[in-house]
Amino acid sequence: MRVFIKTYGCALNRADTSLMVALLRRRGHEIVNDEGSADVIIVNTCTVRLDTEQRVVKYLRRVYRDYVIRRRVKLVIAGCMASAQPYMLSRLFPKASLISPQRITAIASAVEDGGRLVLIGGERDTSSLPLHVEGAVAVIPIAEGCLGNCSFCITKVARRKLRSYSPKLILSKVREAVRKGAVEIDLTAQDTASYGLDLGGGVRLDGLVRMILDNVDGDYMLRIGMANPDTLMPILDGVIEVLKDPRVYKYLHIPMQSADDDVLRIMRRKYTYDEFRDLVREVRSKIPEVSIATDVIVGHPGEDECAFRRTLSAIKELLFDKVHLAQYTPRPRTEAAAMRQVPDPVKKRRSSEAAAVVEEVGKLVNSKYVGSLAKALVTHTSFRGSVVARLLNYKPIVLRNAGKDLLGSSVLVRVEAATFYDLRGRVVNYY
Repeated sequence: MRVFIKTYGCALNRADTSLMVALLRRRGHEIVNDEGSADVIIVNTCTVRLDTEQRVVKYLRRVYRDYVIRRRVKLVIAGCMASAQPYMLSRLFPKASLISPQRITAIASAVEDGGRLVLIGGERDTSSLPLHVEGAVAVIPIAEGCLGNCSFCITKVARRKLRSYSPKLILSKVREAVRKGAVEIDLTAQDTASYGLDLGGGVRLDGLVRMILDNVDGDYMLRIGMANPDTLMPILDGVIEVLKDPRVYKYLHIPMQSADDDVLRIMRRKYTYDEFRDLVREVRSKIPEVSIATDVIVGHPGEDECAFRRTLSAIKELLFDKVHLAQYTPRPRTEAAAMRQVPDPVKKRRSSEAAAVVEEVGKLVNSKYVGSLAKALVTHTSFRGSVVARLLNYKPIVLRNAGKDLLGSSVLVRVEAATFYDLRGRVVNYY
């Protein structure tokens, strides 16, 4: 059959889509780029935020009307929404089959079954590891699920139990990615720092990275994905040591969410702001060139004006290289959705104010690079077609005089300008 797949959401979803593509091709199905020519449409969904859910549902309504009802095309809804909100999807799209992330290896059954199939629940089959290669970048999940129980998070409902992939399987996928020409290997998970905690006290994140570096030859850079503060703290010394390796980006993504201890407690985050700040300072003291990204939620239940001001002060104090700013939206089946909500006008005003601070800090941090020369790895093109490289601390630089033929190349760049979001520059030499 001809199968069209549309993917929403994070790197884990993109990797799951790559796994579905491989499994379906193995069964003889054809992956097509046009939904109009498909016998089966798969939508790999995301439900982390309300605005994302609304976009997904809008797309599903059109597909259901135009293809399922009118042309009798089969619709398979996969991903986090299928796992966290199966009743809602079944009510809106009664003819659609559902398959959760835990059952993704059964995608062929969902596609080939003549009726409606619902494959929800169970545990992830960790014998098959997704690998998503796009240009010069490979995304390799190292674990499914996490150990957190954050009050705002619906992802913990969709991707429940922590299931780490074996080091042996991860090593084989890294080798495969390098063979396919990837020069950047992104190790991703809901929380990379929880890797291995379900494997009986064996290899943790730092040990896994060291195993890859010691056993996989080739010219590549490793990027460590998001790591929660509470699971990162016990292995921080080891992570700092592997970050010192020249084949690892000097980069960490550590979500703060709030700088107010009362809000952190309501969020069920397992650290205080002082502990978070000490962690950031420790990393920077050992690796001065490190780039640190974070996440901040504005308007979470329990956030008063003083708590909000503390978070703004923290952004200015810690001078993050990148801040993923989100305005809180209630998600079904989460504890925070039942709490007293911050009024929408207040959330919007705080979001605008926080965005201004994030831009101010971003411009300040990035302006320090202007005029410098740096080694960079050309990794991808932007949605506008520009060629983008990464400095060794993962800072993105848009290259004005580079073509797509440079993808995968190491270059010497001169930084000529900076925005709050990225750097701008030119290639001056090649390695």
